[in-house]
Amino acid sequence: MWRKMDCTLLFSISALLLSHSFTALVLPSNQDDGMDIFSRILEANKDISDMLLEGDINLPKTKNAMKCLNDYCKWPKSSSGLVEVPYTVASDYYDHERAVIEDAMKSFAAKTCIRFVPRTNQLDYISIVNQIGCSSNVGRAGGKQETFLSVSGCISHGVIQHELMHNLGFYHEHTRSDRDQYVRINWENIAQGAVNNFKKQDTNNLNTPYDYNSIMHYGRTAFALVYGKETITPIPNSSVQIGQRVEMSNIDVLKINKLYLCGEDMMHIKS
Repeated sequence: MWRKMDCTLLFSISALLLSHSFTALVLPSNQDDGMDIFSRILEANKDISDMLLEGDINLPKTKNAMKCLNDYCKWPKSSSGLVEVPYTVASDYYDHERAVIEDAMKSFAAKTCIRFVPRTNQLDYISIVNQIGCSSNVGRAGGKQETFLSVSGCISHGVIQHELMHNLGFYHEHTRSDRDQYVRINWENIAQGAVNNFKKQDTNNLNTPYDYNSIMHYGRTAFALVYGKETITPIPNSSVQIGQRVEMSNIDVLKINKLYLCGEDMMHIKS
């Protein structure tokens, strides 16, 4: 609660420095610190990764939205053709941190029919909280579902987009059902206890190509047994770049529009 206390200017400055010292600072959306998005997430989650699926997924209450049988775990579309996802943001974020979160949300509105809207009285909604690590549910879980975006490493444009895509119903790209045609999993390089993070999911791939550039793709060394060892290698061309650093790819956008049946005007984005 001290993050919002009305104290002297000196104390406010000291509190700001204390809250972010020795941790990952808030990064502007266009800043590249040399780490891929999932590496940032793993760093933020290093003390809690054993409590999450695939490194940043909260234990699910429902099936993956990409494989729903009754559409319940997708967010509903209104009569206007827009998909409104209600959200709340905890009060202990600073204004500039809230702005980064809301800017990431707006980027979905610019390219898809998804609209993240402040919650009024909706029963199902995303609650964004400043707790340890970066994690979220996959798809609509029902009721209040928490998305953790710690100020210590998670308040950057790409990380927030990554977690919001989980909320929309997407798993990591390397767990696609057809992934073995596109990447080799180097099981011998994966840390003990982390092999389940590379398990294939029963996904509906929406007739989209495998996306090495997806914001949902692990980096090459995720969960490596030895620092720097590759756990994922693209095939047949091992030099293909994986591990996004910036924002959603065109194919990420295409998948959202296909899953949520967005208007045809949004379906012709180049891939």
